[in-house]
Amino acid sequence: MFRLKEYNTNAKTELTAGMTTFLAMVYIIVVNPKILHDAGVPVDQVFMATIISAVVGTLWMALCANYPIAIAPGMGLNAFFTYSVVLGSNGKMDYMTAFSSVFVAGIVFIILSLTPLRAKLITAIPENIKRSITAGIGLFIAFLGLKSGDVIVKSDSTLVALGDLTSANALLTLVGLAITVILMVRNIQGSLFIGMVITGIIAIVTGQLKIHHVVALPHLPKGILVWNPIEAFSNVIHYGLYGVVFSFILVTLFDTTGTLVGVMKQAGLMKNNELPRARKALLADSLGTIVGSMFGTSPTTAFVESSAGVAAGGRTGLTSLTVAVFFIIASFFGPLVTAVSGVSAITSPALVIVGTLMISSVKDIDWHSFDEAFPAFLIILIMPLTSSISTGIAFGFISYPILKIVKGEAKKVHPLLYLFAILFAIQLIFLQ
Repeated sequence: MFRLKEYNTNAKTELTAGMTTFLAMVYIIVVNPKILHDAGVPVDQVFMATIISAVVGTLWMALCANYPIAIAPGMGLNAFFTYSVVLGSNGKMDYMTAFSSVFVAGIVFIILSLTPLRAKLITAIPENIKRSITAGIGLFIAFLGLKSGDVIVKSDSTLVALGDLTSANALLTLVGLAITVILMVRNIQGSLFIGMVITGIIAIVTGQLKIHHVVALPHLPKGILVWNPIEAFSNVIHYGLYGVVFSFILVTLFDTTGTLVGVMKQAGLMKNNELPRARKALLADSLGTIVGSMFGTSPTTAFVESSAGVAAGGRTGLTSLTVAVFFIIASFFGPLVTAVSGVSAITSPALVIVGTLMISSVKDIDWHSFDEAFPAFLIILIMPLTSSISTGIAFGFISYPILKIVKGEAKKVHPLLYLFAILFAIQLIFLQ
């Protein structure tokens, strides 16, 4: 079924690779509930929704595309959902309504994936803009990690300031961060997950974490949250969530496409610089996003941690099938995850580490051309300062074509970029 001989691999290697990928990305079942809980979504609901969306997306990637790529709710997208969409509305919107925008984004994404539009969108957006979006999200996530770990706190005079590093939460965050960084430096597989486990053990010893139950039958306390497309589109129109939907689509577009190409190059599965079965592969995150929003989680994306499994020899969908099976097994550990999610110091180090990995894309930005550098800088700067990924993207997309026009290079800008600039300008001026 997976054509193991054709890809010069075997079942044992694929199973080992799947376990490696799972250990590298399993932190998401703890971190995602913690982030979305800040938006009011019950931890149990997010935990199961995270697993359901991961299983659906990853199974599609395994059985239809035959790729060793795992799908799960993306870091950055969850923070955007919570802190920009829900909390950023100042009480005007609850998480139920916000999930409508995720549902709509998933539907639009499926349409894009079935047509040549997805490829056109990728080529229309300049490379420096793409890299700066990834870097800005990384900085935003790292900031959230330090904030939730009380390393950074609010300040009336300077907006933010250094917290009390002797407090229990801040101290545990710093210890957990140090442990995880050491594991990363030593190139130990599953460093983020192992770091959380060790930090959790320390939290138990110090009395910060109390675990009453470890396993339980999987359940969804709120059931299905979104299912009616007409109602979902109505919510998007009523609340003017066009920019939110577009931002979800844009970030997922870059994340999934970039990860697919990068990991497939690493695996040596690209043919003539093209991705075989690309359309099938690109549907995985779309389906995961729709299903995830129905049960209660933010958009899904291809996880770059899949490269760990490829490095371990994974070459086919059997690797991702193994990941899906492990996620199903993990669904029985809801009480444990709920308890761990209640101690922010356990998850905060993972946010800082993920932010570090994402911001590395700044090295590839063309800083020597000011018309390229300034829009990229605006995106990176504004995302963490406004706690809004979409606002950062908006400033970058508006400033880029303006600078190109001033420079006399208006024809070098794709027409779609002018359209995006106008739409984002309307959003910032009239829909805030």
